[in-house]
Amino acid sequence: MSSFTAAICALMATSAMAFAPASTSESTSALQAGMPDRMWDQMVDKTERSKSLPWLPRAKALDGSYVGDVGFDPFYLSSIPKNFAGFIQPPSWEETKGIETIYWMRESELKHGRIAMLAWFGWLATDGAFGITLRFPGDIYSVESIPNSYSAHDILVEQGSMSFMLIAIGLIEFVTGAALVQVSKGELDREAGDFTLDPLQFLKGKSKAEVDRMKTRELLNGRLAMLAFGAVATQTALGEGTQNFPYF
Repeated sequence: MSSFTAAICALMATSAMAFAPASTSESTSALQAGMPDRMWDQMVDKTERSKSLPWLPRAKALDGSYVGDVGFDPFYLSSIPKNFAGFIQPPSWEETKGIETIYWMRESELKHGRIAMLAWFGWLATDGAFGITLRFPGDIYSVESIPNSYSAHDILVEQGSMSFMLIAIGLIEFVTGAALVQVSKGELDREAGDFTLDPLQFLKGKSKAEVDRMKTRELLNGRLAMLAFGAVATQTALGEGTQNFPYF
């Protein structure tokens, strides 16, 4: 009987050992071997700190090669490994060099900043903020028809005037998109957002330092304009009492 009991105990001990965890080092090594490389390691430079956020490592793409780079990218969006050429031309059409994330984002930032500068000025100008109310000629654009900028969108949609704007913007996007297609193919060497549009020749004869300073000014004013336009659009939407200049 005692031998039978000992055999049962030995069998139970052997079964329990089958479920016992391996050593910590062995299990960790096996787990790491089955895991893919962390994308984080491709997006940051652990040897440097961010200029704007020194408690974070520097985003790898923000290496100071772009004007206006102050190292602010807490979510590391600029360093996501992504080919953005597919947004303007399907990859199945032809193989291209591609467009890196930081280039695409700088192109987008400049475009939105330029539009915001025009939009902020236009919003205030049509509300008479600069001493004169600027409107297109015609009764449909008068103050009687469109009392303020906040009301303009819905009224112009009802009038049908926004259809022309949609066509015009679509044409501009199509034409400017051609430059990005050339960049993705490696056929055009251009800085992001540079359409060589300088009719007043502000950059003519300027040194690289002066050109970079003017580009930085445009970038900073564009960033401020995006915040300003968002602010005025939000303020005027608070109620009827804030829809007209000075919006409070």
